[in-house]
Parts: sequence; C-alpha cells; structure tokens
Amino acid sequence: MANRTMSHFTKKRKLDKRVQDNLYFDSYSDVTIHEEMIADTVRTSTYRTGILRNSNSIQGKVVLDVGAGTGVLSIFCAQAGARKVYAVEASSIADQAVKIVKHNKMEDIIEVIKGSLETIDLPEQVDVIVSEWMGYALLHESMLNSVLFARDKWLKPGGLILPSKAELYIAPINDLVVEDRLSFWNTVKDQYGVDMSCMSDFAKKCIMNNDITVNLVTVEDVLSHPCKFAELDLYLVTAEQLKSVSGSFKCECFGSSPVNALCVWFTVTFPGGEEKPLVLSTSPFKPETHWKQAVLYLDDPVDVRQDTTVVGDVSMYPSEASSRHVCIHVDYTIGEVKKHSKTFSIPDGYSGEAQQ
Repeated sequence: MANRTMSHFTKKRKLDKRVQDNLYFDSYSDVTIHEEMIADTVRTSTYRTGILRNSNSIQGKVVLDVGAGTGVLSIFCAQAGARKVYAVEASSIADQAVKIVKHNKMEDIIEVIKGSLETIDLPEQVDVIVSEWMGYALLHESMLNSVLFARDKWLKPGGLILPSKAELYIAPINDLVVEDRLSFWNTVKDQYGVDMSCMSDFAKKCIMNNDITVNLVTVEDVLSHPCKFAELDLYLVTAEQLKSVSGSFKCECFGSSPVNALCVWFTVTFPGGEEKPLVLSTSPFKPETHWKQAVLYLDDPVDVRQDTTVVGDVSMYPSEASSRHVCIHVDYTIGEVKKHSKTFSIPDGYSGEAQQ
C-alpha cells in the first residue's frame, strides 16, 4: 500500500512538491516496506488472481505497472501472457526490481524504468494499467493521481485498468482498548492508594484527539452494518474530483454500547474477465491486511441502543501542508445528541506500512 515514512519532517509548513515527492519515494527505498507488502498475502494473492483472471485481456498486450516497487505485479502480468510490461518506479527499489526481473528470466518482456510516472516517456501506448496505489484510508499518500495521469496519457481507448473501482465504508465502533485506557486512572487508588482519577480528562484529550489512527479493529468492536459513502470509478474519476471525495452515511446500531470512534476502510475491485469481479477488502469483517483500518476517535463517547442511528457526512481531501497526506472531516449526529464536527489527519511523525 502507499506507504508513509514521513518522520523526517515535523514542521507545520507547506512542503514544496519536490520535497514531498522525495520524502515519499525515499520511504520506498528500504526493504521493510516491501517485505510487509509482499508478506500481506491477502493483498499480493488477490492482485495475482485479479491479473490472471484477466489473462485474455493481457495476452499479447502491452502493460504499464505504475509504481512497480519490486516488480512483482509486472511479473504476474508477464506470467499472464503480456507481450511487454513497462515497470515504472521512482524510488531506488527499481534497482532491485531489475535484479528480480533478471532472476526470473523476464528481462525480454519486462522493462524497468526508473523515474516518476509524470516525467518518463514510453515508446508506445499501453493496453493495460496495473497499480497497487492504495494508502491508509485509501487516499493517504496514495499514487492514484499518477494512475490517472497514466490513464489519460498512455492508456489506449477501451484499455483495462486493474483494479478498476474503489469504494469507501464507515461504521461506528466501540474501541474497548480505549475504554480501558480511559478508565485506568480510576483504578490507581485501589492499587496504590493514590487517587489519580483527575487524570481522566487529560487522558481523554490525548487519546481521543484529531489523529487518524491506523489500527486493527475487531469484528466485536463494530456496532452496525458498514455504510458505503463513496465510490471511485478509475475509468472516469478525475484528479480534480480527488480534491474532495465525500458522501453521506446512515448506520443503525446493533445494541447497547458506547460509541467512541468511527472506523473507515476501503475495497478495490478487479474486473472478473470470464468470472465474477474480484474484491480486495480491508474490512474488519475480512482477513487482516497491512492497511488495517482508519480509526477516528470522537471527542466524547456516546451511549447507543438497538437501532440508534448514526448519520453524517464525510469528506476526504489533501492536507494543505502536504498534498500526499489525507484529511478526513466528519459531521455526525448520534441518536438525539446534537450534531458534532471533527477534522482528522495522519500525525506528522507517523511511520507505517506501504504500498507499491
């Protein structure tokens, strides 16, 4: 997934695009990120199956792999019968991709091109674009803009994009770990004879802050059926539309519980070729991926009962400080409680997983 090791820069100022890009591409030059992505079997196996299922559209055709990383998707495309694959990668991992391609005796088919998609030149138009561009909460440091640039400049009319669709979901949750952390300060007196209950407000401010927290959410924490609030058709979506991806949601709670957060996740869909479409899901109801889920903590927990509604609007947009960072703004109403608004972002020093 689109990774992020942005710890080099913590100052609250707008980074110029070249600096942003250098930081982003540098984060892909270490083995850890690629190890994590390849080891994510849900991610890598779904891409492999999605590519092989479309082998009828790939055989004898020209493929562009946007953000090729180690080149694994390019090799899958060669295995599916591609005549030529252009594997474009801006970071220094491209040097390793060259070795991997040679090691697999694919150098006659796969050409690794080191450079950013927006600056390189290809000798021909392509029939297929493949990319694993997704970031945390789908859009954090994602490469989707590069995929759209490639689509508009290099894809033949009627060409294939893998995956071809992305969807965003939201649901209210009760994070039990946070509940325990908030109540911890009330337990200190019994254990040590010192009353620290006055720490509770401070703890709440620290924990239930404006950060997008990337965490694994368990099924038991989810308090309603998920609600889809946005869908991106990769054949049609424009870079302009990515400046604000938004939608409404309405969830009905399963039973009595405090709601202390909202949880956001995504799916991407591969056309099925001869078979039904294939979905790669980062839902808490599905097997774990390295993207986990994006957790948005409310300022205050709200108690809900069976059928209490959680309604609102979500907007996702690039941060002013860095266009690769996503912000999420939520207006929400839980039951009879008055409407609240809160804006979230990934913390500056956040270092986590990656994408190719």
